[in-house]
Amino acid sequence: MQTTKDGRPLTLHPKHLVLATGMSGFPNIPQIPGAKDFRGTIVHSSAFEDGARWRGKKCVVVGASTSAHDICADLVKHGAQATMVQRSSVIVATSEALLEYAWGRLYSEAALARGITTDLADLTVASLPHKILPSLQTSLYEAIAKHDAWLYDGLARAGFLHDFGPDGSGIHTCYLRRGAGYYIETGASRMIIDGRIQLAAGAGIDHLDEHSVTLTNGTKLAADLIVFATGYGDMNQWAAQLISPEVAQNVGRVWGLGSDTKYDPGPWEGELRNMWKPTRERGLWFHGGNLMQSRHYSLYMALQLKTE
Repeated sequence: MQTTKDGRPLTLHPKHLVLATGMSGFPNIPQIPGAKDFRGTIVHSSAFEDGARWRGKKCVVVGASTSAHDICADLVKHGAQATMVQRSSVIVATSEALLEYAWGRLYSEAALARGITTDLADLTVASLPHKILPSLQTSLYEAIAKHDAWLYDGLARAGFLHDFGPDGSGIHTCYLRRGAGYYIETGASRMIIDGRIQLAAGAGIDHLDEHSVTLTNGTKLAADLIVFATGYGDMNQWAAQLISPEVAQNVGRVWGLGSDTKYDPGPWEGELRNMWKPTRERGLWFHGGNLMQSRHYSLYMALQLKTE
């Protein structure tokens, strides 16, 4: 708590409140029957520290996006047995393919040599209307599928559920729509293909008992550790906690385009909901996103704030 020089609480009366929360709310931890009976450790991915203390232990990671992959890989590298519980399909791509077919044209040393500065690259990305973005991305991912056929064939043999999104438009549009549901390969996919990361795909968790996890398809997994890599709630959860539930309800959803795809219900917004622009609550703004968005849209946001 901030105080005055004589130790009294400092009361601030800001004209604007900017919630710079990335794009995440609070950790989402499902309520699973039998959780109170489980004698091992249950953590959300946000509270997972490292795999060193789990050497020789049986670990179940619920989820299959970036955090789940990274945690499984870390556990395996430290000598633990890791099983990934994959409930739904995930987009996977290698950084090499993304650099060659997508981002490298704007963000690379070669691009910089052609005169495409970071600011110009950011402006180029921001100038593309979200409505036409999916149709422009599908051909890129068709090329990526051919480039990394070895990866997708291997994942399919392992039973991993993968696609390039409901319309084949890949990671960029998935990120704008829901901010999750993808993984950029840094080694965990190879571990799945090789069987070093075990996989339980197509089922969720039914219940826990003292030492195991039972899935909805009846599979039983022994477990010393359960990690819920199950994502986060909406950013307006912070508004509910810091201001009031009524304010959060008035603002509505934060992030997403209204694409009417999974986790991004309509109606169509055309731009990210309640990001870097006035909300229904005067003086309340949301700021976040990836590096490109934070760099670029913070400028627009600053100009808007300055005019009020």
